[in-house]
Amino acid sequence: MTHLLTRRILKTTLLILAVVMVVFIAPANTQAQNNKKSENAEFNEKCLKCHGQAKYKYLNPESGTEVTKRMYLETIVNRDEYGNSNHGMFKCTDCHSEDYDTFPHPGRLRMESKYACIDCHGGDEAYAKFKFEEIEVEYQASVHATKHGDDFNCWKCHNPHTYKSNIRSDNKIKDIVAYDNAICLNCHGDITKYQMLTDKVNPNIIQKHEWLPNQAVHFKSVRCIECHARTNDSILVAHNIQPKEKAVRRCVECHSTNSILMATLYKHKVQEERSKAGFYNGVIMNEGYVIGANRNYYLGILSLIMFGCVAAGILLHAALRIIKRKK
Repeated sequence: MTHLLTRRILKTTLLILAVVMVVFIAPANTQAQNNKKSENAEFNEKCLKCHGQAKYKYLNPESGTEVTKRMYLETIVNRDEYGNSNHGMFKCTDCHSEDYDTFPHPGRLRMESKYACIDCHGGDEAYAKFKFEEIEVEYQASVHATKHGDDFNCWKCHNPHTYKSNIRSDNKIKDIVAYDNAICLNCHGDITKYQMLTDKVNPNIIQKHEWLPNQAVHFKSVRCIECHARTNDSILVAHNIQPKEKAVRRCVECHSTNSILMATLYKHKVQEERSKAGFYNGVIMNEGYVIGANRNYYLGILSLIMFGCVAAGILLHAALRIIKRKK
């Protein structure tokens, strides 16, 4: 009896502590984070008053006049996009030299080394689930790293001022496809940016994919990396981009019950919805129906009902004929 009473008291105490954490501690932490973000946003205005728009002004000490200049496109940072990005809670000088506080900026700062993702996220238990170390290994084996070396880095694809991961929470597959494909087209669809890395002529994406049936539908429904990256079961998004000769070209790779899309584009849904019925491979594709890879649960039920009705009709017909013959 005493043991039972002790357990009840313990359970009640734990429940009270849980309520206190939810009601007081969690909101306090959230408020602290919001206050910190607001404080940093105010600090960042010192940078964004110039870098947050297409033009900036400064006082020329030689002539004593105010000068207006156009801001270089690559150095313009949209306030709203940065604030909503994965890095929006940081101060500019968390990543850039504090020497940028002076104007004009010292010329040597142009040579400043940029952090890579692994510099901050590597070896950090808070980010262990994202497996940045494994992503780094994958990336180093990719055609981007092997062909371009240090000229190519994380920021060529993931702009640190705007990047926002959405694949783990967004249920709109086509929005994810459009967002991720825009990352690839940022270089492969822009000859100026493409030739920052190579003197080769940027291939016409449309012409290079003329062999692909229903080309426009494919571009809207799947990401470039579905066909151009090696699948890795242990990380969420593949980073080992393959040479064009190794790109997927066989329709059956996607249009089959063992569709590679289940290990790439729809991978994040497979685990969440494996227990639900309705489609092959244990995943429901809300906005994507892949011929040969999935089927509709309700159409399956309807077909069974129709089959049952036909079978019942045949049996009834046979029974009536037997009865009629006996008469």
